[in-house]
Amino acid sequence: MLTTITTAVGTAVAQMPADTVVHGPWHGGFSPWFLLFPLFWILVIGLFIFVARRTWRRNHHWAASQGAEGVLRERYARGEIDEVEFRQRLEVLRSGDTPKR
Repeated sequence: MLTTITTAVGTAVAQMPADTVVHGPWHGGFSPWFLLFPLFWILVIGLFIFVARRTWRRNHHWAASQGAEGVLRERYARGEIDEVEFRQRLEVLRSGDTPKR
């Protein structure tokens, strides 16, 4: 069986042009095309990291800004404050002003 495989490979090599056997598929020159595949994946991974970080920052900022309004909604839902007070405090929170006493 080994002799059969050896003869088949020898016959295939004998039928190839000599420059392909010696120099490979590049025919004696250097081709940078093989760099495109890793470059593509580096760009895809970089883009994924960029989008993920940007999304996380946006969500983190949104959650931080919604904290006071969330507490206010919970207090209103539990009945600790009435609707008038809820709307007044919500207006103050959204305007960014602090009440003067």
